[in-house]
Amino acid sequence: MKTALLLSGGMDSIAIAWWKRPDIALTLDYGQHAAEAEIKAASVTCQSLGIEHHIIRIDCRSLGSGDMAGTDADPNAPSSDWWPYRNQMIISLAAMKAIALGVTHLWIGTVKSDGTHLDGTQGFVSRISDLMAFQEGAMVVEAPAIELSTSELVRISDVTPGGLAWAHSCHKANIPCGSCRGCNKYFQVLDDIGYDLDRSR
Repeated sequence: MKTALLLSGGMDSIAIAWWKRPDIALTLDYGQHAAEAEIKAASVTCQSLGIEHHIIRIDCRSLGSGDMAGTDADPNAPSSDWWPYRNQMIISLAAMKAIALGVTHLWIGTVKSDGTHLDGTQGFVSRISDLMAFQEGAMVVEAPAIELSTSELVRISDVTPGGLAWAHSCHKANIPCGSCRGCNKYFQVLDDIGYDLDRSR
């Protein structure tokens, strides 16, 4: 079995990297506003853990919507940070690279709270995995933390405060805005787990 993790540089995927130690990590710049900060966070994580890291850059900004794309949300959007079919797109692009690297299992950073979106549910993960397995390479897609909250994931992952300090969760910019859904979640989790990142740097 050869594993790859979709490592966005956010809190969830960094915790999974520390927990599961994949063979390979894949980070995508698909045109989201915070791409460079996400890549930096992912790169530092991979250097710390000795994980082979690949960066994929494909400009999909013209397809984006909401906070991540810097545009008004699509009329179908359930929230301001919605990008149509984003997880389906990211998984497909990552799998295109992963298949060439001999990956058999692709891990994604979905957690329990992502279930508010259809592409954050077990039903979606099962369907996208079935589709990948049906095609070339019979790759399996898994979400190892889908039954966990982010706070629970961080606690079992053994990620250090210093490792978590690199996480970039802002949806709007490379410098955290402090007010988007991603930033709010980040601060809430830190409060839940009692981490003081200022002391961990």
